[in-house]
Amino acid sequence: MEKRKRYDRQKAVDYARRWAYSRNPRFYDFELIGGDCTNFVSQAIYAGGGVMNHTPTFGWYYYDVNQRAPAWTSAEALYRFLTSNKEAGPVAVETDITQIEKGDVVQLSFDGENFVHSLLVVSVGETPTRLNTLLAAHSYDADFRPLNTYEYADVRFLHITHVNRW
Repeated sequence: MEKRKRYDRQKAVDYARRWAYSRNPRFYDFELIGGDCTNFVSQAIYAGGGVMNHTPTFGWYYYDVNQRAPAWTSAEALYRFLTSNKEAGPVAVETDITQIEKGDVVQLSFDGENFVHSLLVVSVGETPTRLNTLLAAHSYDADFRPLNTYEYADVRFLHITHVNRW
């Protein structure tokens, strides 16, 4: 059996667009306890990949509010998981804006040191720029919001390459 599968970018985008201004009742809303942005992005990535990593602590999974991996709801933990994952679940590489596609992840740092906000790319121009990279997000709910309308000190781009399945 092939251990890699294609990440369905359109399914991730469709999910993000469907839930950008509301909440899927299958998942807890973390808005009042630190923010819902990475939880929302994780849901969209899962919609596009369909494979969780059930490794305790260092995996990427959600069963309920009390049984979830840190990477499901923390921007920094999601980054570490996606860029180092060698087992089940999505895999990403950090890149620059020119390499991103719809379904990829943008993370923002407001202080220049800590990345704390995750967003999902729902549309991007033929040549991606901060003006034509459009995002969906929770914690400041948005859909089709251009990257250049956010105020931030630093930004990083995560291109999802594939999904591992075991």
